[in-house]
Amino acid sequence: MLLGAVLVLLVLGGAGPASAHAALKGTDPDDGAVLRTAPRHLTLTFTESVGLLDDSFRVLDPQNRRVRIGAAQHAQGRSDTASVTLPAKLAEGTYVVAWRVVSADSHPVGGAFTFSVGKPSATVAAVDTGPTENPATASLYNIARYLAYLAAALLIGTAAFVALCRPADRAPLRSPLVAGWWTLAGTTVALLVLRAPYENGTGPASAFDASAFTRTLTSRPGLVLLARLALLLVAAVLAVRLRKREALSRPLPAAGAVLAVALALTWAAAEHASAGIQVPVAMASSVLHLLAMAVWLGGLTALLVLLHRTEPPAAVVARFSRVAFVSVTVLVVTGVYQSWRGLGSFGAFTGTTYGRLLLAKLAAVVLLLAAAGLSRRWTARLVPDRAEAAVRERVPEPVGGPPPAAAGEPAEPSGAGAGRRGLRRSVLAEVAVGVVVLVLTTVLTGTLPGRAAAEAAARPAAAGGLPVASVTNVPFDVGTPNGHGKVQITLDPGRVGDNSVQALVFGPDGGIVALPEVRLSLSLPARKIGPLDAKLRNLGGYWGTSDLTLPLAGTWTMHVTVRTTEIDQVTVTKAVRIQ
Repeated sequence: MLLGAVLVLLVLGGAGPASAHAALKGTDPDDGAVLRTAPRHLTLTFTESVGLLDDSFRVLDPQNRRVRIGAAQHAQGRSDTASVTLPAKLAEGTYVVAWRVVSADSHPVGGAFTFSVGKPSATVAAVDTGPTENPATASLYNIARYLAYLAAALLIGTAAFVALCRPADRAPLRSPLVAGWWTLAGTTVALLVLRAPYENGTGPASAFDASAFTRTLTSRPGLVLLARLALLLVAAVLAVRLRKREALSRPLPAAGAVLAVALALTWAAAEHASAGIQVPVAMASSVLHLLAMAVWLGGLTALLVLLHRTEPPAAVVARFSRVAFVSVTVLVVTGVYQSWRGLGSFGAFTGTTYGRLLLAKLAAVVLLLAAAGLSRRWTARLVPDRAEAAVRERVPEPVGGPPPAAAGEPAEPSGAGAGRRGLRRSVLAEVAVGVVVLVLTTVLTGTLPGRAAAEAAARPAAAGGLPVASVTNVPFDVGTPNGHGKVQITLDPGRVGDNSVQALVFGPDGGIVALPEVRLSLSLPARKIGPLDAKLRNLGGYWGTSDLTLPLAGTWTMHVTVRTTEIDQVTVTKAVRIQ
Protein backbone atom coordinates (compact mmCIF):
# COMPACT_ATOMS: atom_id res chain seq x y z
CA MET A 1 0.00 0.00 0.00
CA LEU A 2 2.84 2.39 0.87
CA LEU A 3 4.61 1.72 -2.43
CA GLY A 4 1.36 2.22 -4.33
CA ALA A 5 0.79 5.58 -2.64
CA VAL A 6 4.32 6.65 -3.51
CA LEU A 7 3.81 5.69 -7.15
CA VAL A 8 0.54 7.62 -7.36
CA LEU A 9 2.30 10.65 -5.90
CA LEU A 10 5.07 10.34 -8.45
CA VAL A 11 2.67 9.96 -11.38
CA LEU A 12 0.65 13.01 -10.34
CA GLY A 13 3.71 15.08 -9.57
CA GLY A 14 5.89 13.89 -12.42
CA ALA A 15 4.38 16.15 -15.05
CA GLY A 16 6.02 19.29 -13.68
CA PRO A 17 9.40 20.49 -14.95
CA ALA A 18 12.39 18.89 -13.29
CA SER A 19 15.11 21.01 -11.73
CA ALA A 20 18.20 19.67 -13.39
CA HIS A 21 21.65 19.92 -11.88
CA ALA A 22 23.20 21.87 -14.78
CA ALA A 23 22.39 25.59 -14.76
CA LEU A 24 23.34 28.14 -17.37
CA LYS A 25 26.04 30.49 -16.04
CA GLY A 26 26.30 32.69 -19.11
CA THR A 27 26.28 33.03 -22.88
CA ASP A 28 28.65 34.59 -25.38
CA PRO A 29 27.18 36.78 -26.86
CA ASP A 30 25.30 37.74 -23.73
CA ASP A 31 21.53 37.59 -23.67
CA GLY A 32 20.19 40.80 -25.23
CA ALA A 33 23.62 42.04 -26.31
CA VAL A 34 23.83 44.41 -29.31
CA LEU A 35 27.07 43.69 -31.21
CA ARG A 36 28.90 45.91 -33.65
CA THR A 37 29.96 42.94 -35.76
CA ALA A 38 28.51 39.49 -36.20
CA PRO A 39 30.01 36.78 -33.93
CA ARG A 40 31.51 33.64 -35.44
CA HIS A 41 30.62 31.37 -32.51
CA LEU A 42 27.93 30.92 -29.90
CA THR A 43 29.17 29.62 -26.54
CA LEU A 44 27.16 28.64 -23.47
CA THR A 45 28.81 28.00 -20.10
CA PHE A 46 27.16 25.82 -17.45
CA THR A 47 27.72 25.03 -13.78
CA GLU A 48 28.73 21.45 -14.62
CA SER A 49 29.67 19.28 -17.57
CA VAL A 50 26.93 18.74 -20.15
CA GLY A 51 26.22 16.30 -22.95
CA LEU A 52 25.34 17.53 -26.44
CA LEU A 53 22.45 16.40 -28.63
CA ASP A 54 22.09 16.29 -32.42
CA ASP A 55 19.84 19.36 -32.21
CA SER A 56 21.42 21.21 -29.27
CA PHE A 57 21.25 24.59 -31.08
CA ARG A 58 18.61 26.26 -33.26
CA VAL A 59 19.25 29.80 -34.50
CA LEU A 60 16.50 31.92 -36.12
CA ASP A 61 17.22 35.13 -38.04
CA PRO A 62 15.08 38.32 -37.86
CA GLN A 63 12.80 36.93 -40.62
CA ASN A 64 12.11 33.78 -38.55
CA ARG A 65 14.21 31.58 -40.84
CA ARG A 66 16.52 28.93 -39.48
CA VAL A 67 20.23 29.74 -39.84
CA ARG A 68 22.61 27.04 -41.07
CA ILE A 69 25.10 26.36 -38.28
CA GLY A 70 27.87 23.89 -37.56
CA ALA A 71 27.72 20.85 -35.30
CA ALA A 72 27.54 21.46 -31.56
CA GLN A 73 30.74 20.77 -29.65
CA HIS A 74 32.49 21.60 -26.40
CA ALA A 75 34.42 24.88 -26.54
CA GLN A 76 38.18 24.52 -26.06
CA GLY A 77 37.72 20.98 -24.78
CA ARG A 78 35.80 22.13 -21.68
CA SER A 79 32.97 19.75 -20.87
CA ASP A 80 30.97 22.48 -19.10
CA THR A 81 30.51 24.43 -22.35
CA ALA A 82 28.49 24.05 -25.54
CA SER A 83 29.54 25.89 -28.69
CA VAL A 84 28.49 26.16 -32.32
CA THR A 85 29.97 27.95 -35.36
CA LEU A 86 27.88 30.62 -37.14
CA PRO A 87 28.01 31.63 -40.81
CA ALA A 88 30.63 34.19 -41.84
CA LYS A 89 28.01 36.89 -42.50
CA LEU A 90 24.87 37.62 -40.53
CA ALA A 91 22.37 40.28 -41.53
CA GLU A 92 21.55 43.18 -39.26
CA GLY A 93 18.86 42.54 -36.66
CA THR A 94 17.94 40.35 -33.69
CA TYR A 95 18.62 36.59 -33.62
CA VAL A 96 16.99 34.01 -31.36
CA VAL A 97 18.99 31.03 -30.10
CA ALA A 98 17.19 27.98 -28.70
CA TRP A 99 19.41 25.45 -26.91
CA ARG A 100 19.08 22.06 -25.24
CA VAL A 101 21.74 19.94 -23.48
CA VAL A 102 21.91 17.07 -20.98
CA SER A 103 23.44 17.74 -17.56
CA ALA A 104 25.99 15.44 -15.97
CA ASP A 105 23.33 14.01 -13.65
CA SER A 106 21.45 12.84 -16.79
CA HIS A 107 18.65 15.46 -16.78
CA PRO A 108 17.88 17.52 -19.92
CA VAL A 109 17.82 21.29 -19.65
CA GLY A 110 17.00 23.92 -22.29
CA GLY A 111 16.14 27.54 -22.93
CA ALA A 112 16.57 30.45 -25.34
CA PHE A 113 18.25 33.86 -25.56
CA THR A 114 18.67 36.68 -28.09
CA PHE A 115 21.46 38.84 -29.48
CA SER A 116 21.45 41.60 -32.11
CA VAL A 117 23.89 42.53 -34.87
CA GLY A 118 24.12 46.26 -35.58
CA LYS A 119 20.85 47.18 -33.89
CA PRO A 120 17.81 45.28 -32.59
CA SER A 121 14.96 44.40 -34.92
CA ALA A 122 11.56 46.00 -34.50
CA THR A 123 10.15 42.48 -34.03
CA VAL A 124 11.82 39.29 -32.83
CA ALA A 125 11.32 35.83 -34.27
CA ALA A 126 9.14 33.60 -32.12
CA VAL A 127 10.73 30.28 -31.18
CA ASP A 128 9.22 27.36 -29.35
CA THR A 129 12.01 25.79 -27.32
CA GLY A 130 9.69 22.89 -26.53
CA PRO A 131 9.13 21.45 -23.07
CA THR A 132 12.19 20.40 -21.15
CA GLU A 133 10.40 17.10 -20.57
CA ASN A 134 7.39 15.38 -22.10
CA PRO A 135 4.95 14.81 -19.19
CA ALA A 136 4.21 11.17 -20.04
CA THR A 137 7.85 10.29 -20.71
CA ALA A 138 9.03 12.15 -17.62
CA SER A 139 6.50 10.36 -15.39
CA LEU A 140 7.47 6.91 -16.70
CA TYR A 141 11.17 7.73 -16.48
CA ASN A 142 10.93 9.08 -12.93
CA ILE A 143 8.89 6.09 -11.74
CA ALA A 144 11.57 3.79 -13.16
CA ARG A 145 14.27 5.80 -11.36
CA TYR A 146 12.50 5.58 -8.00
CA LEU A 147 11.77 1.87 -8.37
CA ALA A 148 15.40 1.29 -9.30
CA TYR A 149 16.48 2.86 -5.99
CA LEU A 150 14.01 0.74 -4.04
CA ALA A 151 15.07 -2.40 -5.90
CA ALA A 152 18.76 -1.70 -5.26
CA ALA A 153 18.06 -1.29 -1.55
CA LEU A 154 16.09 -4.55 -1.50
CA LEU A 155 18.70 -6.52 -3.46
CA ILE A 156 21.86 -5.21 -1.80
CA GLY A 157 20.33 -4.98 1.68
CA THR A 158 18.91 -8.51 1.66
CA ALA A 159 22.19 -9.97 0.37
CA ALA A 160 24.12 -8.03 3.04
CA PHE A 161 21.71 -9.30 5.71
CA VAL A 162 22.36 -12.90 4.66
CA ALA A 163 26.15 -12.39 4.61
CA LEU A 164 26.54 -10.31 7.79
CA CYS A 165 23.73 -11.57 10.04
CA ARG A 166 23.97 -15.24 8.98
CA PRO A 167 20.38 -16.44 9.54
CA ALA A 168 20.12 -20.22 9.76
CA ASP A 169 17.04 -20.34 7.53
CA ARG A 170 17.67 -18.31 4.35
CA ALA A 171 14.66 -19.66 2.45
CA PRO A 172 12.24 -16.81 3.39
CA LEU A 173 14.74 -14.27 2.02
CA ARG A 174 14.84 -15.70 -1.49
CA SER A 175 11.63 -13.88 -2.44
CA PRO A 176 12.91 -10.33 -1.67
CA LEU A 177 16.21 -11.16 -3.39
CA VAL A 178 14.46 -12.34 -6.54
CA ALA A 179 11.99 -9.42 -6.45
CA GLY A 180 14.84 -6.92 -6.04
CA TRP A 181 16.84 -8.42 -8.92
CA TRP A 182 13.95 -8.54 -11.39
CA THR A 183 12.71 -5.06 -10.47
CA LEU A 184 16.17 -3.56 -10.85
CA ALA A 185 16.72 -5.36 -14.15
CA GLY A 186 13.31 -4.30 -15.49
CA THR A 187 13.68 -0.65 -14.44
CA THR A 188 17.18 -0.51 -15.93
CA VAL A 189 15.87 -1.73 -19.29
CA ALA A 190 13.01 0.81 -19.05
CA LEU A 191 15.46 3.63 -18.32
CA LEU A 192 17.59 2.58 -21.28
CA VAL A 193 14.62 2.50 -23.66
CA LEU A 194 13.15 5.79 -22.42
CA ARG A 195 16.48 7.60 -22.37
CA ALA A 196 16.30 9.07 -25.89
CA PRO A 197 12.72 10.47 -25.64
CA TYR A 198 13.51 11.75 -22.14
CA GLU A 199 16.52 13.70 -23.42
CA ASN A 200 14.70 15.02 -26.49
CA GLY A 201 11.48 15.94 -24.66
CA THR A 202 9.36 13.70 -26.93
CA GLY A 203 6.60 11.18 -26.22
CA PRO A 204 7.19 7.53 -25.19
CA ALA A 205 6.41 6.31 -28.73
CA SER A 206 9.64 7.89 -29.99
CA ALA A 207 11.53 5.26 -27.98
CA PHE A 208 11.18 3.00 -31.03
CA ASP A 209 13.40 5.32 -33.10
CA ALA A 210 16.38 3.08 -33.90
CA SER A 211 18.84 5.91 -34.55
CA ALA A 212 18.02 7.65 -31.27
CA PHE A 213 18.34 4.37 -29.34
CA THR A 214 21.70 3.69 -30.98
CA ARG A 215 22.95 7.12 -29.88
CA THR A 216 21.76 6.38 -26.35
CA LEU A 217 23.88 3.23 -26.23
CA THR A 218 27.03 5.29 -26.89
CA SER A 219 26.24 8.13 -24.46
CA ARG A 220 27.45 8.16 -20.86
CA PRO A 221 24.00 7.52 -19.30
CA GLY A 222 23.48 4.65 -21.73
CA LEU A 223 26.87 3.10 -20.98
CA VAL A 224 26.19 3.36 -17.24
CA LEU A 225 22.86 1.55 -17.64
CA LEU A 226 24.47 -1.15 -19.79
CA ALA A 227 27.11 -1.63 -17.10
CA ARG A 228 24.36 -2.02 -14.51
CA LEU A 229 22.70 -4.75 -16.59
CA ALA A 230 26.02 -6.57 -16.93
CA LEU A 231 26.56 -6.41 -13.16
CA LEU A 232 23.06 -7.79 -12.58
CA LEU A 233 23.88 -10.79 -14.77
CA VAL A 234 26.96 -11.41 -12.64
CA ALA A 235 24.80 -11.07 -9.53
CA ALA A 236 22.41 -13.70 -10.89
CA VAL A 237 25.27 -16.15 -11.38
CA LEU A 238 26.51 -15.41 -7.86
CA ALA A 239 23.02 -15.95 -6.41
CA VAL A 240 22.71 -19.34 -8.13
CA ARG A 241 26.01 -20.46 -6.62
CA LEU A 242 24.95 -19.16 -3.22
CA ARG A 243 21.68 -21.07 -3.37
CA LYS A 244 23.50 -24.36 -3.88
CA ARG A 245 25.60 -23.91 -0.75
CA GLU A 246 24.43 -24.34 2.79
CA ALA A 247 27.36 -22.44 4.32
CA LEU A 248 28.88 -19.19 3.11
CA SER A 249 32.54 -19.38 2.16
CA ARG A 250 34.67 -16.24 2.22
CA PRO A 251 35.03 -15.74 -1.57
CA LEU A 252 31.28 -15.41 -2.10
CA PRO A 253 30.68 -12.54 0.39
CA ALA A 254 33.82 -10.80 -0.88
CA ALA A 255 32.62 -11.06 -4.48
CA GLY A 256 29.19 -9.81 -3.39
CA ALA A 257 30.76 -6.78 -1.70
CA VAL A 258 32.71 -5.88 -4.85
CA LEU A 259 29.55 -6.31 -6.90
CA ALA A 260 27.56 -4.04 -4.55
CA VAL A 261 30.21 -1.30 -4.78
CA ALA A 262 30.19 -1.58 -8.58
CA LEU A 263 26.39 -1.29 -8.67
CA ALA A 264 26.50 1.78 -6.42
CA LEU A 265 29.04 3.34 -8.79
CA THR A 266 26.48 3.18 -11.63
CA TRP A 267 24.38 5.69 -9.68
CA ALA A 268 27.26 7.89 -8.52
CA ALA A 269 28.57 8.16 -12.10
CA ALA A 270 25.26 9.62 -13.33
CA GLU A 271 24.32 12.00 -10.53
CA HIS A 272 25.52 15.10 -8.65
CA ALA A 273 28.72 13.44 -7.42
CA SER A 274 30.11 13.14 -10.97
CA ALA A 275 30.27 16.94 -11.46
CA GLY A 276 31.26 19.97 -9.43
CA ILE A 277 33.92 20.25 -6.75
CA GLN A 278 35.92 17.39 -5.20
CA VAL A 279 34.61 14.77 -7.63
CA PRO A 280 36.73 11.81 -6.37
CA VAL A 281 35.74 12.43 -2.74
CA ALA A 282 32.12 13.05 -3.76
CA MET A 283 31.98 9.82 -5.76
CA ALA A 284 33.34 7.80 -2.81
CA SER A 285 30.91 9.52 -0.44
CA SER A 286 27.98 8.85 -2.79
CA VAL A 287 28.84 5.16 -3.07
CA LEU A 288 29.15 4.77 0.71
CA HIS A 289 25.91 6.70 1.25
CA LEU A 290 23.96 4.51 -1.16
CA LEU A 291 25.42 1.29 0.23
CA ALA A 292 24.72 2.31 3.83
CA MET A 293 21.16 3.19 2.88
CA ALA A 294 20.71 -0.14 1.09
CA VAL A 295 22.19 -2.20 3.93
CA TRP A 296 19.97 -0.47 6.47
CA LEU A 297 16.69 -0.23 4.56
CA GLY A 298 17.06 -3.53 2.71
CA GLY A 299 18.23 -5.24 5.90
CA LEU A 300 15.19 -3.91 7.74
CA THR A 301 12.97 -5.42 5.05
CA ALA A 302 14.76 -8.76 5.35
CA LEU A 303 14.41 -8.69 9.14
CA LEU A 304 10.71 -7.85 8.79
CA VAL A 305 10.22 -10.84 6.48
CA LEU A 306 11.89 -13.13 9.01
CA LEU A 307 9.86 -11.72 11.89
CA HIS A 308 6.62 -12.42 10.03
CA ARG A 309 7.50 -15.87 8.67
CA THR A 310 9.81 -17.36 11.29
CA GLU A 311 11.26 -16.56 14.69
CA PRO A 312 14.86 -15.48 14.00
CA PRO A 313 17.44 -16.35 16.69
CA ALA A 314 18.41 -13.58 19.06
CA ALA A 315 21.96 -13.62 17.69
CA VAL A 316 20.69 -12.70 14.19
CA VAL A 317 18.71 -9.75 15.54
CA ALA A 318 21.68 -8.58 17.61
CA ARG A 319 24.03 -8.78 14.60
CA PHE A 320 21.70 -6.68 12.49
CA SER A 321 21.40 -4.13 15.29
CA ARG A 322 25.17 -3.64 15.14
CA VAL A 323 25.16 -3.50 11.33
CA ALA A 324 22.37 -0.91 11.41
CA PHE A 325 24.34 1.23 13.87
CA VAL A 326 27.37 1.26 11.54
CA SER A 327 25.12 2.05 8.56
CA VAL A 328 23.57 5.00 10.38
CA THR A 329 27.03 6.34 11.28
CA VAL A 330 28.12 6.14 7.64
CA LEU A 331 24.88 7.80 6.50
CA VAL A 332 25.37 10.71 8.91
CA VAL A 333 29.01 11.34 7.97
CA THR A 334 28.47 11.10 4.21
CA GLY A 335 25.18 13.00 4.45
CA VAL A 336 26.84 15.95 6.21
CA TYR A 337 29.54 16.10 3.53
CA GLN A 338 27.08 15.87 0.65
CA SER A 339 24.87 18.54 2.22
CA TRP A 340 27.83 20.92 2.52
CA ARG A 341 28.87 20.18 -1.05
CA GLY A 342 25.38 20.70 -2.42
CA LEU A 343 24.37 23.76 -0.40
CA GLY A 344 27.50 25.89 -0.19
CA SER A 345 25.97 28.18 2.48
CA PHE A 346 23.52 28.07 5.39
CA GLY A 347 21.22 30.51 3.60
CA ALA A 348 20.63 27.91 0.89
CA PHE A 349 18.71 25.77 3.41
CA THR A 350 15.68 28.05 3.13
CA GLY A 351 16.55 30.04 0.02
CA THR A 352 16.66 27.16 -2.49
CA THR A 353 14.44 24.23 -3.44
CA TYR A 354 17.37 21.88 -2.81
CA GLY A 355 17.77 23.22 0.73
CA ARG A 356 14.08 22.92 1.56
CA LEU A 357 13.99 19.34 0.26
CA LEU A 358 17.08 18.60 2.32
CA LEU A 359 15.36 19.96 5.45
CA ALA A 360 12.40 17.66 4.73
CA LYS A 361 14.76 14.74 4.35
CA LEU A 362 16.52 15.61 7.62
CA ALA A 363 13.16 15.69 9.41
CA ALA A 364 12.33 12.25 7.99
CA VAL A 365 15.76 10.96 9.02
CA VAL A 366 15.12 12.14 12.61
CA LEU A 367 11.89 10.10 12.62
CA LEU A 368 13.81 7.18 11.17
CA LEU A 369 16.44 7.41 13.92
CA ALA A 370 13.68 7.53 16.54
CA ALA A 371 12.15 4.35 15.12
CA ALA A 372 15.61 2.77 14.99
CA GLY A 373 16.19 3.66 18.65
CA LEU A 374 12.92 1.98 19.55
CA SER A 375 13.97 -1.11 17.60
CA ARG A 376 17.26 -1.26 19.51
CA ARG A 377 15.33 -1.10 22.80
CA TRP A 378 13.12 -3.99 21.75
CA THR A 379 16.21 -5.89 20.60
CA ALA A 380 17.87 -5.33 23.98
CA ARG A 381 14.80 -6.77 25.70
CA LEU A 382 14.53 -9.64 23.24
CA VAL A 383 18.10 -10.91 23.41
CA PRO A 384 18.23 -11.64 27.18
CA ASP A 385 14.80 -13.32 27.07
CA ARG A 386 15.91 -15.57 24.24
CA ALA A 387 19.12 -16.43 26.10
CA GLU A 388 17.16 -17.33 29.22
CA ALA A 389 14.86 -19.52 27.12
CA ALA A 390 17.92 -21.34 25.73
CA VAL A 391 19.20 -21.98 29.26
CA ARG A 392 15.80 -23.36 30.29
CA GLU A 393 15.87 -25.72 27.32
CA ARG A 394 19.18 -27.19 28.58
CA VAL A 395 17.94 -27.66 32.20
CA PRO A 396 16.23 -31.08 32.70
CA GLU A 397 12.62 -30.91 33.73
CA PRO A 398 11.67 -32.39 37.08
CA VAL A 399 10.05 -35.82 37.20
CA GLY A 400 6.40 -35.57 36.31
CA GLY A 401 6.85 -32.75 33.79
CA PRO A 402 6.78 -29.02 34.19
CA PRO A 403 4.51 -27.47 36.78
CA PRO A 404 1.20 -26.22 35.44
CA ALA A 405 0.91 -22.53 34.75
CA ALA A 406 -0.86 -20.55 37.40
CA ALA A 407 -4.19 -19.00 36.61
CA GLY A 408 -3.76 -15.92 34.45
CA GLU A 409 -0.10 -16.71 33.62
CA PRO A 410 1.02 -17.36 30.06
CA ALA A 411 2.21 -20.86 29.31
CA GLU A 412 5.44 -19.47 27.88
CA PRO A 413 7.64 -16.52 28.79
CA SER A 414 5.83 -13.32 27.93
CA GLY A 415 8.98 -11.27 27.33
CA ALA A 416 9.93 -13.11 24.14
CA GLY A 417 6.47 -12.82 22.60
CA ALA A 418 6.04 -9.16 23.55
CA GLY A 419 9.55 -8.37 22.37
CA ARG A 420 8.97 -10.06 19.06
CA ARG A 421 5.70 -8.16 18.48
CA GLY A 422 7.24 -4.84 19.54
CA LEU A 423 10.28 -5.37 17.32
CA ARG A 424 8.03 -6.25 14.36
CA ARG A 425 6.06 -3.00 14.76
CA SER A 426 9.14 -0.80 15.17
CA VAL A 427 10.89 -2.39 12.18
CA LEU A 428 7.76 -1.88 10.09
CA ALA A 429 7.79 1.80 11.08
CA GLU A 430 11.47 2.03 10.12
CA VAL A 431 10.77 0.55 6.70
CA ALA A 432 7.86 2.93 6.09
CA VAL A 433 9.84 6.05 7.04
CA GLY A 434 12.88 4.67 5.19
CA VAL A 435 10.89 4.53 1.94
CA VAL A 436 9.95 8.20 2.40
CA VAL A 437 13.61 9.08 2.99
CA LEU A 438 14.55 7.16 -0.14
CA VAL A 439 11.95 9.02 -2.21
CA LEU A 440 13.24 12.38 -0.94
CA THR A 441 16.80 11.28 -1.71
CA THR A 442 15.80 10.42 -5.26
CA VAL A 443 14.08 13.77 -5.72
CA LEU A 444 17.22 15.53 -4.43
CA THR A 445 19.32 13.84 -7.13
CA GLY A 446 17.28 15.69 -9.74
CA THR A 447 17.20 19.10 -8.03
CA LEU A 448 19.56 22.00 -8.66
CA PRO A 449 21.93 22.21 -5.64
CA GLY A 450 22.24 25.52 -3.82
CA ARG A 451 25.92 25.86 -4.72
CA ALA A 452 25.14 25.47 -8.43
CA ALA A 453 22.28 27.98 -8.13
CA ALA A 454 24.72 30.52 -6.67
CA GLU A 455 27.16 29.88 -9.52
CA ALA A 456 24.40 30.33 -12.09
CA ALA A 457 23.41 33.66 -10.54
CA ALA A 458 26.89 35.08 -11.16
CA ARG A 459 26.90 36.58 -14.65
CA PRO A 460 29.96 36.26 -16.90
CA ALA A 461 32.28 39.25 -17.15
CA ALA A 462 32.21 39.74 -20.92
CA ALA A 463 29.59 39.67 -23.65
CA GLY A 464 30.47 39.24 -27.30
CA GLY A 465 33.96 40.67 -26.83
CA LEU A 466 32.62 44.10 -25.74
CA PRO A 467 33.57 45.81 -22.46
CA VAL A 468 31.83 44.66 -19.29
CA ALA A 469 28.18 45.75 -19.27
CA SER A 470 25.48 45.85 -16.60
CA VAL A 471 22.18 44.30 -17.71
CA THR A 472 19.06 44.83 -15.58
CA ASN A 473 15.57 43.49 -16.32
CA VAL A 474 12.77 45.72 -15.02
CA PRO A 475 9.26 44.15 -15.15
CA PHE A 476 6.29 46.50 -15.58
CA ASP A 477 2.50 46.30 -15.63
CA VAL A 478 0.26 49.30 -16.38
CA GLY A 479 -2.87 47.33 -15.46
CA THR A 480 -4.39 47.10 -18.94
CA PRO A 481 -4.82 44.01 -21.15
CA ASN A 482 -1.41 43.06 -22.59
CA GLY A 483 0.01 46.09 -20.80
CA HIS A 484 2.81 44.17 -19.11
CA GLY A 485 6.29 43.00 -20.00
CA LYS A 486 9.85 43.96 -19.11
CA VAL A 487 12.42 46.60 -19.98
CA GLN A 488 15.98 45.36 -20.40
CA ILE A 489 18.35 48.19 -19.42
CA THR A 490 21.99 47.82 -20.51
CA LEU A 491 24.57 50.21 -19.01
CA ASP A 492 27.83 49.98 -20.92
CA PRO A 493 30.33 49.58 -19.29
CA GLY A 494 28.28 49.83 -16.08
CA ARG A 495 31.02 51.68 -14.18
CA VAL A 496 31.80 55.12 -12.85
CA GLY A 497 32.12 57.65 -15.66
CA ASP A 498 30.55 57.86 -19.10
CA ASN A 499 28.06 55.15 -19.99
CA SER A 500 25.86 54.35 -22.95
CA VAL A 501 22.31 53.14 -22.32
CA GLN A 502 20.18 50.71 -24.32
CA ALA A 503 16.58 50.02 -23.32
CA LEU A 504 14.75 47.15 -25.02
CA VAL A 505 11.04 46.67 -24.26
CA PHE A 506 9.70 43.11 -24.37
CA GLY A 507 5.97 42.45 -24.50
CA PRO A 508 3.91 39.64 -22.89
CA ASP A 509 4.91 37.19 -25.67
CA GLY A 510 8.62 37.86 -25.18
CA GLY A 511 9.01 39.83 -28.43
CA ILE A 512 10.41 43.34 -28.70
CA VAL A 513 7.68 45.98 -28.85
CA ALA A 514 7.66 49.70 -29.70
CA LEU A 515 6.14 52.05 -27.12
CA PRO A 516 5.31 55.76 -27.23
CA GLU A 517 7.81 56.61 -24.49
CA VAL A 518 10.43 55.14 -22.17
CA ARG A 519 12.15 57.36 -19.58
CA LEU A 520 15.07 56.52 -17.30
CA SER A 521 16.61 58.37 -14.37
CA LEU A 522 19.08 57.25 -11.71
CA SER A 523 19.71 58.39 -8.15
CA LEU A 524 22.20 57.48 -5.43
CA PRO A 525 20.29 57.90 -2.12
CA ALA A 526 23.34 57.18 0.05
CA ARG A 527 25.09 60.30 -1.34
CA LYS A 528 21.90 62.30 -2.04
CA ILE A 529 22.70 62.43 -5.76
CA GLY A 530 20.04 62.60 -8.45
CA PRO A 531 17.79 61.81 -9.98
CA LEU A 532 19.91 62.08 -13.15
CA ASP A 533 17.81 62.01 -16.32
CA ALA A 534 19.31 59.65 -18.93
CA LYS A 535 17.37 61.48 -21.68
CA LEU A 536 16.64 58.37 -23.71
CA ARG A 537 15.87 58.77 -27.42
CA ASN A 538 13.89 56.50 -29.71
CA LEU A 539 16.57 54.89 -31.90
CA GLY A 540 14.22 52.78 -34.02
CA GLY A 541 13.11 49.67 -32.18
CA TYR A 542 14.82 50.54 -28.90
CA TRP A 543 15.58 53.53 -26.68
CA GLY A 544 19.09 54.67 -25.91
CA THR A 545 21.71 57.33 -25.29
CA SER A 546 25.48 57.56 -25.10
CA ASP A 547 25.65 60.61 -22.79
CA LEU A 548 24.95 59.28 -19.28
CA THR A 549 27.63 60.10 -16.68
CA LEU A 550 27.61 58.35 -13.28
CA PRO A 551 30.01 60.15 -10.92
CA LEU A 552 30.28 57.73 -7.98
CA ALA A 553 30.29 54.00 -7.28
CA GLY A 554 27.52 52.48 -5.20
CA THR A 555 24.02 51.03 -5.38
CA TRP A 556 22.02 53.34 -7.62
CA THR A 557 18.24 53.30 -7.97
CA MET A 558 16.78 53.15 -11.47
CA HIS A 559 13.45 54.88 -12.09
CA VAL A 560 11.99 53.47 -15.31
CA THR A 561 8.82 55.05 -16.70
CA VAL A 562 6.96 53.12 -19.42
CA ARG A 563 4.08 54.71 -21.33
CA THR A 564 2.03 52.22 -23.37
CA THR A 565 -0.70 54.64 -24.56
CA GLU A 566 -1.41 58.35 -24.35
CA ILE A 567 -2.89 57.90 -20.87
CA ASP A 568 -1.44 54.60 -19.53
CA GLN A 569 1.97 54.62 -17.92
CA VAL A 570 3.78 53.23 -14.89
CA THR A 571 7.06 53.96 -13.11
CA VAL A 572 9.10 51.07 -11.69
CA THR A 573 12.25 51.24 -9.55
CA LYS A 574 15.15 48.81 -9.57
CA ALA A 575 18.53 48.79 -7.83
CA VAL A 576 21.74 48.51 -9.86
CA ARG A 577 25.33 48.22 -8.64
CA ILE A 578 27.85 50.61 -10.23
CA GLN A 579 31.55 49.94 -9.59
